[in-house]
Amino acid sequence: MLLRTVVRSSPATLLLPLVAGFVFLALGDDLSAWVTPHYWPSVTGSAAFALPFVAAACAAAAAWEGARLTKGHVFDQPTVRGPLAIAFPVLLPVLAMGLLGILVALLTSATAADVPLGLPDFGILAAVAAMLVAHTLVGYVLGRVLPRVLAAPVALIGSFFIGAYPASWSVIWLRYLVGGGLSNCCSIDTSVDPRALAGTIIFATAVAGASLLLIYRGGKAVPLTVAFTLVAGGVLGTWLFARDLGADPLRARATDALVCDDTEQPKVCLWPEVENPQMVRREARVAAARLTTAGVQLPGTLTMAAHPEPGELKLGIAPAVSKADIAEGVASGLLPSPPECALKGDPYPAAVAAGPLAAWLYATAGVPDEAVAGRFGTQEGSLAKKVRQLAPGKQLAWYQQNRAALASCHTPPPLKVSGGGG
Repeated sequence: MLLRTVVRSSPATLLLPLVAGFVFLALGDDLSAWVTPHYWPSVTGSAAFALPFVAAACAAAAAWEGARLTKGHVFDQPTVRGPLAIAFPVLLPVLAMGLLGILVALLTSATAADVPLGLPDFGILAAVAAMLVAHTLVGYVLGRVLPRVLAAPVALIGSFFIGAYPASWSVIWLRYLVGGGLSNCCSIDTSVDPRALAGTIIFATAVAGASLLLIYRGGKAVPLTVAFTLVAGGVLGTWLFARDLGADPLRARATDALVCDDTEQPKVCLWPEVENPQMVRREARVAAARLTTAGVQLPGTLTMAAHPEPGELKLGIAPAVSKADIAEGVASGLLPSPPECALKGDPYPAAVAAGPLAAWLYATAGVPDEAVAGRFGTQEGSLAKKVRQLAPGKQLAWYQQNRAALASCHTPPPLKVSGGGG
């Protein structure tokens, strides 16, 4: 069959502008709302949000093709081509439609993130492509066995349910069967966990293999048994890879991409996607100097790494950070974490000190009082302002005593400011 004939007769040709328009218009806000600026893995992960919708369109179009060939008794007639050779030409336009739909999603996210010239995350794209192939082949099989009037709707609804709903289930690893969770990739200091990609690719490959077997050999007992075994093996393989993953399939980004500057102290390490790194380093050092002047001890390195090493302080900023937010990024790295006893649910009387202490750190680092009150509350901001009116030695003592209290479940915090209320 000529290529132009296949393209002209394929339902994918009619569906492509509908799929592209749906992705761009209906999903555009979701594809761009949470993407990390200038970061290609985040762009690629955000594009994966469109996978359940695009895969459902592929399944429906493939089911229509399978039902059309079956109704035309193509497989009942003598032919020099086998079932797979018949299926491939009609399914290629369907798969191309799906890939172009994902490309529209990728371009939408890339535009919102204003990424530089570069390449998307090929691991995420491989997982997405594998799922598109699996949905397409399963849809074709459904079209071969269901009445034409039912094949496309059943494939459309079933594909979307399988692709979208596992993300809401309490058994977390099930979402990695179908590429769920990839749209949560990635903040600037994280990358996608390869185990999530491996789980999706393994299951999609197993389903695709089972579908090809059924297309080639039909629905007899032996092919059905082998196909079921393949799918069960795919489920087992995904479980082995993804059983320990959390809701977000992320890991810390490799720190070898950090760009560090130690011409002045403290040393500042930034991701290459950060806008105006010279300004960031300058303002971060100014904030660090304010905290050091107040007596707060800072490590010798400020870093954007997800998990700072000993002797490093987390610099919590976004790639497109403004000058006003850099002091917050420095101060946020000094905030203490609750002790393990508090996380277990034990009484934690020092919890009331977390807000005022954070407010004092932010204000000391150079965050305006209005911004501090807006972030932590008026009462916390007022208390921090009173503390900052004390002598430097008393401020430092207040900070150290409350910080020590926050590390214990048994120490009430000395929040009251002598001579100033609290």
